[in-house]
Amino acid sequence: MKLIEVWRYPVKSMRGERLTRAAVGGLGIAGDRGWALRDETAGEIRGAKKIPALLQCRARYLSEPRAGSIPPAEITLPDGEKLRSDDGHAAAKLSTVLGRAVTIWPLQPAENREHYRHGIPDDPDLMKELRSIFGRLEDEPLPDLSVFPSELFKYTSPLGTYFDAFPLHLLTTATLTALRQRNRGAGFEVERFRPNLVVDTLDAEGFIENEWGGRTLRLGSVRIKAQVACPRCVMTTLPQADLPHDPSVLRTIVRDAAQNVGIYLTVEAPGEISVGDEVVVEP
Repeated sequence: MKLIEVWRYPVKSMRGERLTRAAVGGLGIAGDRGWALRDETAGEIRGAKKIPALLQCRARYLSEPRAGSIPPAEITLPDGEKLRSDDGHAAAKLSTVLGRAVTIWPLQPAENREHYRHGIPDDPDLMKELRSIFGRLEDEPLPDLSVFPSELFKYTSPLGTYFDAFPLHLLTTATLTALRQRNRGAGFEVERFRPNLVVDTLDAEGFIENEWGGRTLRLGSVRIKAQVACPRCVMTTLPQADLPHDPSVLRTIVRDAAQNVGIYLTVEAPGEISVGDEVVVEP
């Protein structure tokens, strides 16, 4: 197997940048989700699950991130206008584009717990709120949330990060092929799933990464540990760039892929990765 794509997302829930190589540390790819937007009405950090128009924006770094330093990101708005994440007018401009009052923040220290704390939910009925976030119909199951860090029930992300759950997300070509075979009319493009790493599994078939939980993978000089399969949410159905709104994507995932596409990982040994690196799953 080999690594064929590397992705970084400078601003949480905006479209990201495709890289040929990247430094990988304890918090994944350097600079990944280095910025995020806070919904000032809800009082919390939010992404495209709640602000779908974020996926119509794209972000890239103006300089390469370094350990302990998050540089400004250049944001391209839906109409093509560009602005910097550290521009004093960025929040007002983004609020207009997104149709709600937001502020934009670089990553904050883990000690700043109030910055990461959940705000007021849109729906006081927890089950309705979860079905909305995960895009589940009434007759579809919700994911098993007990496999995720317990702090996510209190905070919008692991403290000190803007990740949904873990620092890295990996997707295989085998999974994409399996999904396309089950729903040939839908667009199962990599961008819908926002992975950091895309691995060409060569002749392997099926949802193979779902079986890697607990195992270690080697990519270049980096060792990463597979944690849990990634349950998919409403974001996979949302329009972005040339991809249309398509609820059938999520219906297929729930029905045929046990709700999961890709796998979350943590970093055991940091280093550098490059497109073309061999990927080895250790026994």
